[in-house]
Order: sequence, then C-alpha cells, then structure tokens
Amino acid sequence: MTRTIRIATRKSPLALAQTRWVAERIREHAPDVTIEEVHVVTKGDVVLDTPLAKIGGKGLFINEVEAALADGRADLAVHSMKDVPDVLGDGFGLICVPSREDPHDVLVSPTGIALHELKKGAIVGTSSLRRSCQLRAARPDLRFAVCRGNVGTRLGKLEEGQYDAIVLAAAGIRRLGLEVPHWTIPHDTSLPAVGQGALGIEGRLEARELLSLLAPLEHRATRLAVEAERAYLGRLAGSCTTPIAAYARFDDDGETRMRIDGMVGSVDGESLLTASVDGYVDAPDHAARLQRAARMGVELAELQLERGAAELIAAAKATPDPYVIGPYGPH
Repeated sequence: MTRTIRIATRKSPLALAQTRWVAERIREHAPDVTIEEVHVVTKGDVVLDTPLAKIGGKGLFINEVEAALADGRADLAVHSMKDVPDVLGDGFGLICVPSREDPHDVLVSPTGIALHELKKGAIVGTSSLRRSCQLRAARPDLRFAVCRGNVGTRLGKLEEGQYDAIVLAAAGIRRLGLEVPHWTIPHDTSLPAVGQGALGIEGRLEARELLSLLAPLEHRATRLAVEAERAYLGRLAGSCTTPIAAYARFDDDGETRMRIDGMVGSVDGESLLTASVDGYVDAPDHAARLQRAARMGVELAELQLERGAAELIAAAKATPDPYVIGPYGPH
C-alpha cells in the first residue's frame, strides 16, 4: 500500500533542495512512499533588509514550519540544524539527523581569492556576527556590511559589486550544486555555527512509523557531534547577537574519540576566546554515548566561562544594535 508523507519546508531554493534530498533518501529505502511538500513562508523569508538578530533570531525560520506539524498539515519538517532552537514544541523532537555536509564557511568573490588576498579595506558581506568577529581577528583592516537573502540573492548582490566578497556556508553551495569561485575558510580562522552543515528532521516523538521510516537516514556520528555542539551553546545561553561557534568531530575513522572546538567573541570583534576538549564517547549504548557527547559540550562551555565568556555574552546581549559598532561601524 502506498504511503504519503507530507514534509513542511520553506520555499527558498536551499530549503527545497534539502527537503528533496531527504525525500530521495526516504524513497531509496521505501520506494512505495509518496512525498508531498507543504510550503511555508516564514517571517525570516519575508524580511530581508534586517539582520535576523534584530527581528527575532534564527527561530524565525522554524516557528511557522513547526506550526504546520502542530496543526496536522505536515508529518515532518526539514531544518538546517544551525537554525534549530534549543527547545522544540511540546511533543516534537529531532527524530532523525542525517549525515553532515561540509561544515566550513567559504569566502566567495569574483575570482575566488583567499582571505589574505583581499585588498585592504575590502567590503565583506555577511550578517553573521560569528563570521565577522572571527574574520576581523584575521584581517582587522576589512569592512563588513549586512548581507541577507537566499544564496542566489546574495550572489546577485556580489555580482552587482555591492561587496568585494561574501561569506556563505559550504554546505549550501554544495546542496544547490552551484559552481562559484570561492576559498574554503579553515576552521582555525572561522569555526562554524553550531550544527552548520547538518540537517534536523523534526516530527512527533511518538510517531513510531515515521521513526522506523527514517531510521536508515540517521547518522550516529553526526548526531553525537551535533549533540555536543548544542550542549555547548545551551550551557553558554548565548543568543543571535552573541558570536559563538563550535565544531565537534571524530579524530579517528570510527565514533569513539571526539574533539570539540569552541569560540566566543565580542560583538565589536576585539576579543576572541577559543578552547577545545577531546575525549572518548564510547559507552554500552547509543543513549549513553549521547549523554557523554553532551557532557563534553558542557565541559567546553565551562572552560570558556572560566576564561571570561560570561562577560562577553552579557555585553553582547546588552548591546542595543551590534551592527553599528566594531566591524560593521564607521571606518
């Protein structure tokens, strides 16, 4: 008997590409399943001239999509993990985390030059305080300007000459199949956002049939890494106005020894705290391994707090408009 699964998604090209990637993976394991897309327009898609942090944060991409699950219009929702808040709606959860795409940031420019090759005073487009904070540490002479919109819109602004370069997520470029001149920014220059490159599939926690359907898509190493990163962010209690980054991965070919790097910065880009921890996450069962991964994230956060992260985060939250100071302010 044919089954129909309704997936809620934003209408942006990247959101649709991610949803269709998930749909293809489902059909590989369950060819009898019919996938229907439930398109949702979020406030984050409509308001494109203001940084997300000033209009409600990354949850703007989640709330309306989650509402489609709550009112029964959809069975699943596909999210970019970096947009997923700490707490989801009552009865809902991330019932599947597929394999992670490339988590790097990339510098896109007309010729694909490296960061150190940008001219002095070059204008770099990004609305991410995390990115501008770290890039300013490497190139304090650069200027930064707010750049929002979907990937195509941002690339169009670059082509128009509004910026000398823009910063995007490698995962988005790869998922859209784009060939654009770019330079991959190493992690020691720009750590990614928590969950960057990973997808989270949200659904009702008691939906056993869906859990079984999605089981072949679950990637345990990615789930463990994302769990550690999200625990780090949760312990720091940051916000969209706080430059925070984290990246967890396994140093070996298995899923035993994990390292997590973290960053907390000031909104003006003057201060940058970095730290890392590593350890074994082996345990008798997967649930215990998830707990161990989360403890590593908390351990890293505690280390950052000992080094002054709380003061940076408090200052960031108290800043009325972080986009008029530091990297984004007058030069």
